[in-house]
Amino acid sequence: MQELEKQFHIQCVEGDVGKYVILAGDPGRIPKIAELFDDAKQVACNREYNIYTGYLDGVKVTAASTGIGGPSTAICVEELHNVGADTFIRTGTCGGIDIDIQSGDIVVATGAIRYEHTSMEYAPIEFPAVSDFNIAMALRDAAVELGNTTHLGVVQCKDSFYGQHSPEKSPVSYELLQKWESWKRLGVKASEMESAALFVIASALKCRAGACFHVIWNQEREKAGLDQKMSEDTSMSVKTAVEAMRKVIAMDRQ
Repeated sequence: MQELEKQFHIQCVEGDVGKYVILAGDPGRIPKIAELFDDAKQVACNREYNIYTGYLDGVKVTAASTGIGGPSTAICVEELHNVGADTFIRTGTCGGIDIDIQSGDIVVATGAIRYEHTSMEYAPIEFPAVSDFNIAMALRDAAVELGNTTHLGVVQCKDSFYGQHSPEKSPVSYELLQKWESWKRLGVKASEMESAALFVIASALKCRAGACFHVIWNQEREKAGLDQKMSEDTSMSVKTAVEAMRKVIAMDRQ
C-alpha cells in the first residue's frame, strides 16, 4: 500500500484531520479544546503546530495551533486544506480598541484591517478580509447563548505586537500612532494578529473562516482611567468556537 505523503510543517496526511477545524495560536491551548470533542487524539505535533482530531455530534473535527501571526497561520491553513479541511474557526485573544469593550468580553470579527503583509501574497490590498457570514452569525449566537458580553465588528490585524503596545519606541512611531488614531475613529473593536491572513487565505482557497476573540485588556480604557481587570481565562472563547462549530455542522447537514 502506498504511504501517504505528510505535509511538510504540520506532519499530517489525508485522514488525519476533519473538514472542520478550530484554530488557536497557542499549542498549549489545543488539548483544552480537544477535551470538548469526543474521542479526541493527538495526530501530530511539530514546531508550533499541535494537532488533535476527534468528533462533534458524530462529525470528525480537528483542533490545530497556528503559532503567532500571519506567516505561521498561512502555512497551517494551507497544509490543513491540502489534507481535507475547508471550514476554519479561530479562537484567540485580543486587545480592545473601542472604549466600550472590556476585559473578558468576546469580540466576533466580521472583517479585519489588513495591517499585515501575509495576505498581500494572496490578494491585492483592495480585496477585503471578511469572515464567512454564516460562521460569524454562528459565533455571535453561540457567544450570546453562553452568556458572554459580545461585540461584532472589524478588528485590526497587525504583524508587530510591540508596535501596538510600545509604538513610541519605533522609528516609524509617527505612522503607528497615526494609524491607531484612525482605527479608534473608525470604531474598530480590537487588535490581534491572525484574522486578516486567515480570512484572505480562506477566500483564495474557496474555504470558510471566522474568528472570535477573548479580550485580555483594553489600553484605551486604561488611558481613560476606566476600571478594568486583566482577563486571561480564554475558556469562554474556546467554548464559543466549539458551540459555533456545532451550529455550522448542523447547518451543513440541513
